[in-house]
Amino acid sequence: MSHDPFPKRIVCLTEEPTEVLYWLGQQHRIVGISGFTVRPAQARREKPKVSAFLTAKIDQILALKPDLAIGFSDIQADIAKALISAGIEVWISNHRSVQGILDYCLRLACLVGERDGGAALVSEMQREIDKAQALAKTFAFRPRVYFEEWDEPRISAIQWVAELIRIAGGNDIFPERANESLAKHRILPDDSEIVARDPQLILGSWCGKKFRPQQVAARPGYAGLSAVRSGQIFEIKSPIILQPGPAAILAGLPEISLRILAASKISN
Repeated sequence: MSHDPFPKRIVCLTEEPTEVLYWLGQQHRIVGISGFTVRPAQARREKPKVSAFLTAKIDQILALKPDLAIGFSDIQADIAKALISAGIEVWISNHRSVQGILDYCLRLACLVGERDGGAALVSEMQREIDKAQALAKTFAFRPRVYFEEWDEPRISAIQWVAELIRIAGGNDIFPERANESLAKHRILPDDSEIVARDPQLILGSWCGKKFRPQQVAARPGYAGLSAVRSGQIFEIKSPIILQPGPAAILAGLPEISLRILAASKISN
């Protein structure tokens, strides 16, 4: 008799494992998802929502009798602790880089017995990276890019976002902060550094809250910024850039690439 040794009842505490498992055709293993999940849309219709990012409905998760819960980052440590204390196996990934995203997808695929499918997904993401890099080589110059993850306080780009900006042909204006894994270490004390580094393109994704380009442009001291003068202020939707999974590369990177392409054609 054949035996399936892989987890059969998985709770996805964040969006990216859900997207990967659906891509692999393994959605039958998912019994619960994050309420922030939007990719694929089918998941929201089919699966019960049992967690946010900072909180989770522990009793509801336990009622689903999962044999594995998958989450992301130290921020979900308390959720993981509660589930582990209740006897649930938990995997919390903590990757921050583009390579980390590729490795994560393959690792998760192996976890459900789909190594070949995982390799195919990684190949598709690598093609998108190669495409963006090839386009970037045609740019006359690399525009300075400020990515804002939150507005009050200002938080600059996390590592994988900064890397995607560079892949797409831009220069993240806060590379030293991108290497900090915790958001609190990417907080800008005020706007003076942003003004001093004069971004030619401003991209924003306020972590689930609608980005307001006009509010950014109206900030004191911003009128003289190159990005403001040329109207290069745009939103990148959170679900396609602020989750460290396939969406960031397959959907977020192409959008960033087009914005940087346009900015590279504007003389400052």
